[in-house]
Amino acid sequence: MEWQFIVMLIVMIPVVLLPVAFVWYLNLGGVFAAMRRARKEKAAEKELASEKKTV
Repeated sequence: MEWQFIVMLIVMIPVVLLPVAFVWYLNLGGVFAAMRRARKEKAAEKELASEKKTV
């Protein structure tokens, strides 16, 4: 391989991988936010159910 090709690979790999990593970060953030929201809703339903039992 010629050295220009190797330099081009070294420069282009981060340019291509940065947006991919950013999209993965956004997706994982959304998944964790949905899990947190579901956990809070479940806890609220459980609390509401326990209040109904005592009434």
